[in-house]
Amino acid sequence: MTTETIPTVEHLDRGPLDQDELAAVVAADIPAGAFVNLGIGQPTKVADHLRPEQGVTLHTENGMLGMGPKAVGDEVDPDLTNAGKVPVTELPGAAYFHHADSFAMMRGGHLDVCVLGAYQVSDHGDLANWHTGAPGAIPAVGGAMDLAIGARQVFVMMSLFTKTGEPKLVRECTYPLTGRGCVCRIYSNEAVIDVGPDGAHMRQTWGTSAADLAERLGL
Repeated sequence: MTTETIPTVEHLDRGPLDQDELAAVVAADIPAGAFVNLGIGQPTKVADHLRPEQGVTLHTENGMLGMGPKAVGDEVDPDLTNAGKVPVTELPGAAYFHHADSFAMMRGGHLDVCVLGAYQVSDHGDLANWHTGAPGAIPAVGGAMDLAIGARQVFVMMSLFTKTGEPKLVRECTYPLTGRGCVCRIYSNEAVIDVGPDGAHMRQTWGTSAADLAERLGL
């Protein structure tokens, strides 16, 4: 864990964030006017916390630009979903296009930010999020490779530890890699951590101190 002049903000008066609180933290960090892709799973919740005044445009790889929050009730249209097949809304000016055109946007460097889930992230930004390598596990790379390399910034939303307590932020990934050196920041319910060539640095923690987390992570 690197030592930087920017101090870590520790929120010790409460417990870890729930998923909606974490999604709100991610949404607040997305730059105004950015074009953004939200990965399947936890990252899709970020759409529900973006403020209209941010002017963020959401892209989904199944062929939509201008996606809105999750659809509920009478808003649900079974033909209008995100890449994870979750019903969504459309914002004024939304556009639809071929799957191949959508991937061309991803691969062509037209996205400012993508938010992905992960099995592991290394402290220097390597990403492993498509396969655990376990026998019988079904690999599911989807568009993750294209997003990891094509987006200008890659945020990861994940828990810092597995269900059995092993760190998911590691010095070297042991799972098959999606991309090398592509992740710049991890968002978890216990901490926001920058990663990159200089190693990992905690920006904020919730419910535990940076020193305690660093000890648990072994970094």
